[in-house]
Amino acid sequence: MVVSAFALAINPAVPARTLREFIDYAKANPGKLSYGHAGVGSLNHLTGELLRSLAGTDIVHVPYRGSGPATADTISGQVAMVTPAVTGPLLEFNRTGKLRILAVTSPARLIAAPDIPTAVEAGLPGMISQQSIGLFAPSGTPKAIIEQIWQATRTVIVEPAYQQMLIESGFEPDVDSTPEKFRRLIEEDIARWSPVVKAIGLKLD
Repeated sequence: MVVSAFALAINPAVPARTLREFIDYAKANPGKLSYGHAGVGSLNHLTGELLRSLAGTDIVHVPYRGSGPATADTISGQVAMVTPAVTGPLLEFNRTGKLRILAVTSPARLIAAPDIPTAVEAGLPGMISQQSIGLFAPSGTPKAIIEQIWQATRTVIVEPAYQQMLIESGFEPDVDSTPEKFRRLIEEDIARWSPVVKAIGLKLD
């Protein structure tokens, strides 16, 4: 249905205006910076770990119970960075200067925030992380039923007013999605994140 990028957002007091400047600052201060995320094993957490791996920085991760508290603590300066999903309120924090979004983790700039560069544009190849929001059905559901649900969903997604509401909320409507494309997307996500999960030793409880 939609995809949502993550933001690499910092407290404005951190002396960095770009993602590259932040990486350089983190390297110059190993172990002294921390980032907040929504919880161990969340995509927010994996996004931060991907950043650490690609940038070669020693930023300490601080798990929270959700992105809201992590974002609040970044605004107050308890942690230097937060890796939340992009939302309308988060973009407003950036506009008003409460947070500084250095980059977003989508392949292309967001429709709702074309002034914010992607992490790849900002000099970090491979820094792509998105969460996909879609519909699932039990294994063995008849193909005709899946086709019916897909057609009904697509009818809603292509509505201009609904699209605008999604975009203003930080989502990107995926009007070209199909059941098969969504299946491939999930397979690609598994392939992308498996090495990160193994590297940090995450296990299901």
